[in-house]
Amino acid sequence: MPVQLPDINLTLLLPEIFIALAGMALLLLTAWREDQEGRELVANGTIGTIVVAMGLLWFTAHTTRTTTFGGMFTSDSFALYMKMLMCTAALLPLLVSRDYLKRNEIFKGEYQVLSLFALLGGLIMASSGDFLTLYLGLELMSLSIYVLAAFRRDDKRSSEAGLKYFVLGSLASGILLYGITLIYGASGTTTFTDIHAYVSGDLHHHGAIVNLGMILILIGFSFKIAAAPFHMWAPDVYEGAPTSVTAFMAVMPKIAAFAALYRVLLEAFGPLHAEWSPVLQFLAVLSVAVGALAAIAQTNIKRMLAYSSIGHVGYVLIGLSVGSDLGYQAVLVYLAVYIFMNVGAFTLILLLNRDGVGDEISDYQGLAHKRPLLAFLMALFMFSMAGIPPLAGFIGKLYVFMAAVQAGMIKLAIVGILFSAVGAFYYLRVVKRMYFDQPQSDRDFEMEVSIPNRLVMGVTGLFVVIVGIFPEQILTWAKISMSSFQ
Repeated sequence: MPVQLPDINLTLLLPEIFIALAGMALLLLTAWREDQEGRELVANGTIGTIVVAMGLLWFTAHTTRTTTFGGMFTSDSFALYMKMLMCTAALLPLLVSRDYLKRNEIFKGEYQVLSLFALLGGLIMASSGDFLTLYLGLELMSLSIYVLAAFRRDDKRSSEAGLKYFVLGSLASGILLYGITLIYGASGTTTFTDIHAYVSGDLHHHGAIVNLGMILILIGFSFKIAAAPFHMWAPDVYEGAPTSVTAFMAVMPKIAAFAALYRVLLEAFGPLHAEWSPVLQFLAVLSVAVGALAAIAQTNIKRMLAYSSIGHVGYVLIGLSVGSDLGYQAVLVYLAVYIFMNVGAFTLILLLNRDGVGDEISDYQGLAHKRPLLAFLMALFMFSMAGIPPLAGFIGKLYVFMAAVQAGMIKLAIVGILFSAVGAFYYLRVVKRMYFDQPQSDRDFEMEVSIPNRLVMGVTGLFVVIVGIFPEQILTWAKISMSSFQ
């Protein structure tokens, strides 16, 4: 009897195919043209590739759920939303990193191509309808970022960061893969919709195996998003990696991991919400606590933002654990706000990071006396991360806590609010350094701000303010995106 092949619709994969082909072409260009002009061409080509891919995403997107390759690849409104966020999270750091890369003599074509392939892996994860597709995208993204973290080969901290990230990331991938094998052993399938149908029925003797596999998968994802207690790699890797890489890995991989987590929890394990929700609640409480308390003692601004990201992951997990439409929508809004807050802050860090100065919080003292506009923008991003109204960070936290209260998880919301107040301390400490301390005698802050840096600072600053005052549009888009799971 002939084997029936699944229907294949390559138009659903046009953005991914375009990025893959462009990435290989740019890699060849990197080998052929190793001079400065060639590197500029590769950098411009990478940015152009992401912009074109965003256009393809917009024009080829399906608002209703459409699948290909036997359900292994999915196109819907949720995939469009998350992919647009990922492209934004890749494009903005690349725009502001060029000057930093040139100053540190690591402006090379390989850097741009690796960023492009990391983005490609993330896009595949957002459309995964099967564990095989998800794992393929995850490893493509992870392997690219391992190399990026160790890109400064002459820097011991960068090499250590890359090695540490590789070892612990490989451990997380192994745990995730073992969880997938348990699910496959119990259900006989790796496709999310088939797993959903299986767990919706009578599990018989496979209930414990499914729950164990699901927990292992959650642990694997917890490593990837740096949720406590699986966060041990984040502070060291954030500090040791080149600052431009830290700006990239602080946003894009997290969006990709949460996109995949949505697919797994809602499409595969939706009927088991009562089992995975307590696990997410535990991770959420631990993450907001570690993020708030550990960041207080940090003097390095990249380590501080690493613990800050752990705290933000905790708030996102609160919304995800609720299991309601409001909670899921709140998470999508929070992720969008998170991108612009972090990229805006890292743009300032990249700008001020010169001659080995700019990594310590003390290096920012007196910035308001010398460069008041830069200090104002940094304060804007710090206030937004702290959740102070009327900025976008407040809107993100507000809807997450509203979802928790609406679902009757009042204690969880109270814990989140308390640690949010604690976390405001280390954000305000940066503002205090800039506005109330006198500048150091050897720092004049007379750096030139390039047009891409001005553009990104302007866009991120306006986003933080406008979304904080008028959040209706992004809330509507998040609601439309979640219609894919109904």
